[in-house]
Amino acid sequence: MPTSRARLANFPISYFAIVMGLAGATIAWEKAHSVFDLSTIPSDILLALTAAVFVVLAGIYTLKGVRFGSAIVEELQSPVKLSFFPTISISLILLSIATMNQMVGLSKALWVIGTVAHLLLTLYVMQAWMHHPHFETQHLNPAWFIPVVGNILVPIAGITHGYSEISWFFFSVGLVFWGVLLVIVFNRMIFHAPIPARLFPTLFILIAPPAVGFIAYVRLTDGLDAFGRIMYYAALFLTLLLVSQIDRFTRLEFFLSWWAYSFPMAAITIATMVMFEQTGERFFETAAYVLLVMVTVLVVFLATRTTMAVLAKEICVEEG
Repeated sequence: MPTSRARLANFPISYFAIVMGLAGATIAWEKAHSVFDLSTIPSDILLALTAAVFVVLAGIYTLKGVRFGSAIVEELQSPVKLSFFPTISISLILLSIATMNQMVGLSKALWVIGTVAHLLLTLYVMQAWMHHPHFETQHLNPAWFIPVVGNILVPIAGITHGYSEISWFFFSVGLVFWGVLLVIVFNRMIFHAPIPARLFPTLFILIAPPAVGFIAYVRLTDGLDAFGRIMYYAALFLTLLLVSQIDRFTRLEFFLSWWAYSFPMAAITIATMVMFEQTGERFFETAAYVLLVMVTVLVVFLATRTTMAVLAKEICVEEG
């Protein structure tokens, strides 16, 4: 049984993916209140939980940095774990989106801090990709999309806070490099060794860039056009592609990477509500309700399963 000291040293950066999943569900319920006039109770509870989890995780990870700085350096040098560092800045951006309608001042502060931090982290990660000494094809996985997704998220609150050109800058960066990564990730999946079981749930991250990109694009252009439809339907197809393989995913052993299911599913849920707003088509209304139920059940299940794993001390152990 690992000691408390050993568990702190092995506290993974990927824990912050939990905040992304909770924040995604929060924003989905906020959108459901706006579009369908549903209760605000679920989003209020989720927002408080998301903020609390972020504070706790940030505190623990800071303590890890103070006591085991070399362990963080090792994560920064890992071709897999490196891409999870932007989950910290993305969490701040998502909290900004979740609070932008009720707490404008707090939302703006979170957006500024998160956006600056994400730019710095994106630059760091991409420089590491460009000048690495040891990355190989098998290290590539859909988690590499995480830095890209953060850029595409920026305009959602950025437009509200009056930063139009900055929002276009981040959207452009995210959109271009999403296309680049999409090609090489599919090349890796088709022509190279299968993705390890521990990282297999990260395939759901494929949904997030086009789904979030659609939401951000509608915010930037204040309407729905052909390009917006292309992004939404690409996200919808990827959702169908992955959900149709649900039997493969349910057979996997539980890892923290299971949280990779949550944020992308929340993103397509929100995108579907936006499509309903823009088109008035009943198909999107029905689909949005179904997706909202799915993402809610999923987040509750993941939170329960993660709590069980923490209590059983199955997480924060040295990887074999």
